[in-house]
Amino acid sequence: MVDLTRKYDVLVIGGGNAALCAAISAARDGASVLVLEAAPKFYRGGNTRHTRNMRCAHDAATEILTGPYTEEEFWEDLVRVTGGKTDEELARHMIRESKDILHWIVQQGVRWQPSLGGTLSLGRTNSFFLGGGRAMLNALYLTAEQLGIDVLYDAEVMDIDIADGMFLSATFTRGEGRATVKASALVAACGGFEANIEWLKQYWGEIADNFLIRGTPYNRGAVLKLLLDKGVQEIGDPTQCHAVAIDARAPKFDGGIITRHDSVVFGIVVNRDAQRFYDEGEDIWPKRYAIWGRLVAAQPGQIAYIIFDASSRNSFMPTLFPPIEALTVAGLAEKLELDAAALEKTIAGFNAAVRPGTFDHTILDDCRTEGLTPPKTHWARRIETPPYYAYPVRPGITFTYLGTRVNKQARMLMKDGKPSANMFAAGEIMSGNVLGQGYAAGMGMTIGSVFGRIAGQEAARNARN
Repeated sequence: MVDLTRKYDVLVIGGGNAALCAAISAARDGASVLVLEAAPKFYRGGNTRHTRNMRCAHDAATEILTGPYTEEEFWEDLVRVTGGKTDEELARHMIRESKDILHWIVQQGVRWQPSLGGTLSLGRTNSFFLGGGRAMLNALYLTAEQLGIDVLYDAEVMDIDIADGMFLSATFTRGEGRATVKASALVAACGGFEANIEWLKQYWGEIADNFLIRGTPYNRGAVLKLLLDKGVQEIGDPTQCHAVAIDARAPKFDGGIITRHDSVVFGIVVNRDAQRFYDEGEDIWPKRYAIWGRLVAAQPGQIAYIIFDASSRNSFMPTLFPPIEALTVAGLAEKLELDAAALEKTIAGFNAAVRPGTFDHTILDDCRTEGLTPPKTHWARRIETPPYYAYPVRPGITFTYLGTRVNKQARMLMKDGKPSANMFAAGEIMSGNVLGQGYAAGMGMTIGSVFGRIAGQEAARNARN
């Protein structure tokens, strides 16, 4: 039974990877810890439930990693996907700390498995969780229980009492009523505001109604808004987010990893006017898959269609929904409710521009188009072998980048530039410090694990003092 009359050393708001890493590291440092998770127990863990892997620097191959991934290479990948929009000091600190996280997370009960195959080609850079994100979460919760960490579910924070940059207490829902808890330090690790459609519409306009939310419906940004309203400094562009192309038939919320499409590099992508609008072969898929949500969001009706043929049918990891199939391009267009002549013209023009090469989706190969706008610079093959297939896709938002500014100690900074007295943040709620834009596979888990551990350690130290 949780005793709310006591004052905890550390209060953690959130229930995913970042929150659990913070809670565990604080408890291992001797702190008493309470975790408030807004979701019911079955849905605990936020977006972590849907993850598969984490990107960490390492100096040599291991049992589950095929080769080294140096700090400098990690940094170069981060700069490439963000266009340099990152806090270099914080980012390099995260990358450096990620080397130890690979081992620390195993000490908390998490197990790795060999890399999955397919389009992502992450065997050297990313470590995969045995059993996926839910198994990883269950391991962390078991460790938390063994350490005596208290956890309350269905506990949505409604208010936070802050005075002169110091956290005093938090008020949250409990059953039919409310309760208040005091703590010596706060760790906010409760995600972004991607599930708050009305908030998204403030920045995206009415087109946000067509967005699908890949993860939890509980990340509505309530705590983020409270913190920003009460003097915490914000960071990040509110229109930037981790957004990928997911199946248009997916549910509005919580479709998860099984609705994401990795088939783009094997075909072409057209909008509802049957026109291509971007280079499908620009770069290796793990560094470009997260641009497709924004690209589709900019198209009429916020919908697009991945088109490929029988030669590629078994080249990528299947998704929850089967592809739409037809024996002719015109037949496929009819099923997609596209103009048949327009789609036939687009595909014919693409086929005529393809130049022969040696196809290899794991490298920047020499299969390309010439004289085509936009080009397909790699992995271009003619679409000519029936049956023809298509996946309808919409923007699928994973998490938003507007958040709280922090320093290397994961301590929140106030609007006057001073560090908070006792408030820390980890995970998606502070991801904008590292991700000004763009994304590379597994980076969200890196941010959560690294800054979660740091936040827990610093919060425990703060509570002692």
